[in-house]
Amino acid sequence: MSNATINSNQQVCRVAQWAAGRIGRSAMRAVIDHPTLELVGLHVHSADKVGRDAGELCGVSPVGVLATSSIDELIQSQPDCVLYMPEGYDIDAMEKLLNAGINIVTTRSEFFYSQGMAPELRQRIETACKNGAATLFATGSSPGFSTVVLPLALAYISRRIDCITIDEFADIPASTTPEMITDVMGFGSPPAEEFDQRRVDHVAIGFSQSLQILASAMNISIDGFKTEGEFAVAKEAVELANGYVIEPGTVGGQRITVSAMSDQKPVLQFRANWYCTRALDQEWELGGSGWRVQVEGDTPVDVNISFPRSGGNYADQMSGLTAHPAVNAVPYVCQAAPGIVTNPELPVIVPLIG
Repeated sequence: MSNATINSNQQVCRVAQWAAGRIGRSAMRAVIDHPTLELVGLHVHSADKVGRDAGELCGVSPVGVLATSSIDELIQSQPDCVLYMPEGYDIDAMEKLLNAGINIVTTRSEFFYSQGMAPELRQRIETACKNGAATLFATGSSPGFSTVVLPLALAYISRRIDCITIDEFADIPASTTPEMITDVMGFGSPPAEEFDQRRVDHVAIGFSQSLQILASAMNISIDGFKTEGEFAVAKEAVELANGYVIEPGTVGGQRITVSAMSDQKPVLQFRANWYCTRALDQEWELGGSGWRVQVEGDTPVDVNISFPRSGGNYADQMSGLTAHPAVNAVPYVCQAAPGIVTNPELPVIVPLIG
């Protein structure tokens, strides 16, 4: 870690950003404004971004850090930590960073909990962490804050927990493009006879690992996982921003449930509720964009969290939900023991605002 200090208590962490998409841009802005972080590198994939200033790419004044597509150049910038936020992941690149002694904080859902990771992936990451005495930590808004930090805080007052249910509500047209809504997510299509299990399994990767973190931290025994996907059809027409209309009788809502089971009952579960309209043929209790966490036990708790408009760009606000937990974690990860770590293994992460 750099020896430079801002005050007697906080050292400066040198940070490099990997990927400059929507979430990556939010992360860079947060690093640039952070009192104890210094942006020293940026790795990009798009040729048209190479050589451009990181500040320019994330919408602020130039900072003198030029984007590169070379991992070797990124390593030469000597970061203490890389914020790893691509759309996919490159295990060879992650190994190279960790082997070089560079910590990684990632929003990729494949890396939340070592025991839940694919065995080969876990072995390669753990070996690289050991070789470089480096740390890997995965976080974000969901999975992350909503599935680990928030439930643990709400369970603080409990001595018996029967089930914790985390509902995520997403008004899809408010948060993504019309093309993503129809072409990728399948809204506006006739409902299939069965939900695509591949999509369920993809969503389950990060959320099952998050639930395993909860189970391990609270010593809750689980036997395995049950996952399922459900459709709901629209009861009224919904016009998207590009003029496309989701017609009544086509898919207007989707729900994916990931349940950690014990004695054939869910004890921890996450439900992704995605909708283009709340006028659906299913009797789902849909809230506005946000989360609902219900703790059933000796001290029941039912908490709803919504996302009021901040007054700025709503897309930036939403991407900050994922980027900011990762940025806030960097000073703690730079101080952590080598290996794959989780929230309960770190000190309470307090955001340094000023």
